[in-house]
Amino acid sequence: MPDLFDYLTWRGDIPMTQVPLGPVDNLILSALVYVHFNNLVPQEPGPSVSLKDAAETYLSLPEDRRGRVRCRQDLELLRALAAAPRFAPLRLTFYQDQFQPENEMQFAAMAVLLGDGSAFLSFRGTDSTLVGWKEDFNMAFMDAVPAQLAALRYVKRFAASFSGRLLLGGHSKGGNLAVYAASQSPAAIRQRVTAVYSNDGPGFTDHVIRSPGYRELLPRIDTYLPQSSVVGMLLEREDPYTVVKSRQIGLLQHDPYTWEVLGGNFVRMQSVTPGSRMTDLAIKRWLARLSPAEREDIV
Repeated sequence: MPDLFDYLTWRGDIPMTQVPLGPVDNLILSALVYVHFNNLVPQEPGPSVSLKDAAETYLSLPEDRRGRVRCRQDLELLRALAAAPRFAPLRLTFYQDQFQPENEMQFAAMAVLLGDGSAFLSFRGTDSTLVGWKEDFNMAFMDAVPAQLAALRYVKRFAASFSGRLLLGGHSKGGNLAVYAASQSPAAIRQRVTAVYSNDGPGFTDHVIRSPGYRELLPRIDTYLPQSSVVGMLLEREDPYTVVKSRQIGLLQHDPYTWEVLGGNFVRMQSVTPGSRMTDLAIKRWLARLSPAEREDIV
């Protein structure tokens, strides 16, 4: 059952300039932003540091001086990327990490310069904090949560200083932020977006689904869901999705390190499981009976 690490063994020596970014690369860069690179990656667009240098500096720090670690696989991935010629020379810039309990916001993002004139904007998913999870639930009754607005500001600010093509992606809430920011950006920015990746990211309220920017970007949104997806089936979406095989079961399939890889792509399934569809239908029917105010009270 090959996974992200097997992919790095197979393709880690081929530069992005030779084989452009693909679906598995997207998931890797979406997982990379879970690492807390505070003070190691420039916080302004422009100056940059190589992935290799940032990774080695981070890994050399005593554990009590590192940022929070989501899981041990994030550290293993960081070591593997620093040793992979495909990823080690990529430049990292514009790292932002905002945690505001008073505003119920958890947001982080980082730009990865791919070396071919394009940049991948990676948005962090929900972390282990109660603030992060509360913000996820707030999506059920708010047209835009603070992290979504922060993601939109992030894209506008980066695009103002970078003239190349833009790719956006994220895992979990990060995938939602990527789609929101790309679709709600001004038309001049949307025209530069070549792909948006949502890796088991939740959907949206009707306010976003009906927006002209979302409709315009639909052909460029690539959504990947594990076969027993719960998180990625939440709320509404109109973008078609690809079902990915995971070696785990149930909610544990949300973990990107359990997704199976074949060559430069994921192992695909025909559809999500009946259990996933049943959970999705039950939640949607329940939410449909509630007004936004009632949803807010429940959350």
